[in-house]
Amino acid sequence: MLIGIPGLLSPDLLKWMREMGHGDELVLADANFPAASHAQRLVRCDGIGIVELLEAIVKVLPLDDYVEKPAAVMAVVPGDPVETTIWDSYEAILYRKTGLSSSLESIERFSFYERSSSAYVIVATGERAQYGNLILKKGVVREHD
Repeated sequence: MLIGIPGLLSPDLLKWMREMGHGDELVLADANFPAASHAQRLVRCDGIGIVELLEAIVKVLPLDDYVEKPAAVMAVVPGDPVETTIWDSYEAILYRKTGLSSSLESIERFSFYERSSSAYVIVATGERAQYGNLILKKGVVREHD
């Protein structure tokens, strides 16, 4: 146990986030995402929702402030009648962290899979919301951080 580190962040997840460099990406994969078949490195956080995990991650992981949108979601497939209300939660959390009113890039489904395959780490979660997947781009840790 450590002081100041959210308890949801496992030792493995902390290790991979610590090893990431500026511009490396971390994928928070929902329960339907084929995480194991796309991951170079895989961390299991089954039973944990992405909103809760995102709240914990942004406390220790700087987001890239050199890009316009440091986070990305999988775009809804045209014609799929899904409400992506979870994105509002992501936006609220990311706004508090970055100050950006819209920090989410929308990526077509298969392009999202391809980008995820080159991510530094994929975190398989228990998130049940459709289109709950989220990519985070790590920023720079500065002297004052």
